[in-house]
Amino acid sequence: MVGETSPGLYRAGSGVPLVLLHGFTGAWHHWRPLLGDLGARYEVLAPTLAGHDGGPPFPADLPISFAASTDSLESHLDELGVGTAHFVGNSLGGGLALELAKRGRARSVVALAPAGGWCDGDGEALRLARFFARQIRTTRLTARAIPTVMARPRSRRVAMREIMRHGELIKPAEAIDLARASARCAVSAAVLDALRADSGLALGELDRIRCPVLLASPQFDRVLPAERHAPRFLREIPGVEARKLADCGHVPMWDASQLLVQMIGEFVDRHAAAAATTTATTTATTATNPVAAVR
Repeated sequence: MVGETSPGLYRAGSGVPLVLLHGFTGAWHHWRPLLGDLGARYEVLAPTLAGHDGGPPFPADLPISFAASTDSLESHLDELGVGTAHFVGNSLGGGLALELAKRGRARSVVALAPAGGWCDGDGEALRLARFFARQIRTTRLTARAIPTVMARPRSRRVAMREIMRHGELIKPAEAIDLARASARCAVSAAVLDALRADSGLALGELDRIRCPVLLASPQFDRVLPAERHAPRFLREIPGVEARKLADCGHVPMWDASQLLVQMIGEFVDRHAAAAATTTATTTATTATNPVAAVR
């Protein structure tokens, strides 16, 4: 298919649909290190989420919650002609991918440090509110200095240390894009207020998930540390697989690009092949034994 690139969407490739969902205050270009390799194997769609820089407006009549955000995302997917797909989500995007899985929309999910694994009242939502408020405030106050800071590998690594392990690997222009997208996230104030309320934001009913799920936890995640945020996912998602991403930070796409391409490809291909085999078997059984189809 013909590729499409805009502030609100990246779409390229052909074949099995693979949807990439970025994290809070991000945009689709968080996935740039993986797009070429994944686009050579799948139809890749990377939308910018509602309320984020370049994305559609977040509906004013919806509350801030995973359920409401997924309602908005589902509408966007419908507009794009996407039914079911394989999903890869990071942070907020990982939580949304799991919510889509609960609704039967996901064929499989690779969740990279997904959000929503905390519990109401455990203090993690309040900690995240403080973390993101500080990050956004600092980025806005230092906006003029961002190009200078991001020009040098060592200062890029320091500037990006909260979200990635090896910020020196990101190109200066991409680092600037990430910082400016964070500062321009229109929904950030509402999300911070919801986190401060510390109620109703944790993902629930994870036992409803029926598709394959891979939980990938970065070794050096300073935003959603695995020891505090992975246990509920590991306990409650049926059949979940787990993997540690060595020497990676919270946004691991630059820290270990080729590792992620390989991991995502292997997981998606394995479960796409299994689904195709099941469909073929069911079709063959129906063809040879029509009575079985109505039982």
